[in-house]
Amino acid sequence: MLAWPAIVSAQSTSEPGDSRHARVLSPAELFALADDARERGQFKAAENAYRALAQHPQIDLRTEARFRLALMLADDLSRPTDAAVLLRMILDEQPDAARVRVELARMQVMLGNYEAAGRELRAAQAAGVPAEVDRLLRFYTLALESRKPFGANLQVGFAPDSNINRATSEDTLSTIIGDFDLSEDARATSGIGAFARAQGYYRQAAGSRLDILYRLNGQARVYEDGAFNDYALSVQAGPQMRSGSDEITLSAIASQRWFGGKPFLSSYGASMNYRHPMDARTRLTVDLAGNVVDDRLNDLRDNDRVNLAVGVDRAFSARSGGGLRVAADRQMARDPGYSHASGEVQAYLFRELGSVTVVLDSSYSHLEADRRLFLYPRRRIDDRFELGIAGTFRALRVGQFAPTIGVDWEKNTSTVGIYDYQRLSAEVGMSAAF
Repeated sequence: MLAWPAIVSAQSTSEPGDSRHARVLSPAELFALADDARERGQFKAAENAYRALAQHPQIDLRTEARFRLALMLADDLSRPTDAAVLLRMILDEQPDAARVRVELARMQVMLGNYEAAGRELRAAQAAGVPAEVDRLLRFYTLALESRKPFGANLQVGFAPDSNINRATSEDTLSTIIGDFDLSEDARATSGIGAFARAQGYYRQAAGSRLDILYRLNGQARVYEDGAFNDYALSVQAGPQMRSGSDEITLSAIASQRWFGGKPFLSSYGASMNYRHPMDARTRLTVDLAGNVVDDRLNDLRDNDRVNLAVGVDRAFSARSGGGLRVAADRQMARDPGYSHASGEVQAYLFRELGSVTVVLDSSYSHLEADRRLFLYPRRRIDDRFELGIAGTFRALRVGQFAPTIGVDWEKNTSTVGIYDYQRLSAEVGMSAAF
C-alpha cells in the first residue's frame, strides 16, 4: 500500500473536531489516479503519482510506473531525454523487456541518435519479440528514416596519460651516422589533461529518400604544458541516400589539426559510407575515403591518402553484442620514405551488467614504409597493439548524465626507434545515462 496525501485526502464528518487525514491508496488505485490525471492533462499530478509508484519494492509495479511515465514524458511533454533515462533504468533491471527496448530506440530516434537507435533495435531482435511488439519494432525501424533535422552532442572529462606525445622512452636515437641524444620534447612525456569532443549536424531534406547532410566535428586535448595541446576540426557536407533498407552517404571533407598551438595538418577530400542490414541482428558497414594532406611542419610528409574499411556489428542478445572491422590504408608521400601501406583489424564486445555497460576493444595494425629514410639504418616496419576497457555507470547518474571511465593500453614496436613507444591512458568523463 502507498500513502499519497499530496494528491488525495479525505475528511471524516462523523463528529465535530475530526481533522483532515491522508487516505492510503493501493497501487491499483494510484495507477488509476495517475492515468486519469494524464487523460485530463494534469501532467504534474500524474508525474508525481507515477514517480511514487516507481519507488515500489515490487519490480513489476515500479517497472510499469516507469514505463507509463516515460511514454507520458515523451509523447505529452516532449521530454524524450527524461523518458530515455527511465527506460534505461527498466532495462538495467529487466534487459529482456523487448517492448521497453523498442521504445528506447524510438526515444533515440527522437533525439537524433540513430546509431544508438539501430543498436537497440538489433538488441530487441536478439532477445526475441512477441507478435505485437514485432509490429512496433518494424514501425520504429521505418521511423529511422524520419530523420531529425539537426542535433549535437558533447563529451568532456579528464585524461591522464603516460605518453601524451606517443614518443619513445629511449634517451638516444640510432642513425647511420651515429647515436643522437633526444631532447625532452622528443621523448615520452606524461601528463593529466582535459578533453572535449563535440559534433553537430544539420539535415536538409531534398526528396523522399534523399537528404543533404552537413556535419561539424571538433575535439581537443589540453595540458598544462601547451606544447602538447592537440586540436582538430573538420567539416563534411554531401548527400545521404536511402534505397530500401540500405543507406549511402557521400561527403566532401575538409579538416585542420593544430599541435602545440601551431598548424600541423590540413586536408581535404571525399568519403563514402554504406550501411546494409544483413539481418535483423547484424549490420554491414563499408567506408571508403580519399584525402590530400598538407603537413605544415614538413613538406616531405605531404601526401595523398586512401583508406578502405569493412565492418560487421551484431547483437548477440538483448544484453550483449560485438563487432569486427578490417581496414587498409595507403599513404603516398612526397618522400617515399614517408609513404606506407598499412592494415588493421579491430574487434569489440559490449555487455550490460545491471546498471553498468562494459565495452572491451582491441586492435592490431601492421605498417610498412615504401623505402628507408636516409637518416635511419632500416626501412620503417611497425606493429601496433591496443587494448581498452570502458564502463558507463548509470547507478551513479546525475540527472540525465552518468560517469564513464575508460582505460587504454597501446604499444607500437618499430624498426625505427623514434616510432617505438608504449602508452597507458585513461578518460574520466560524463555521457548520457541512456
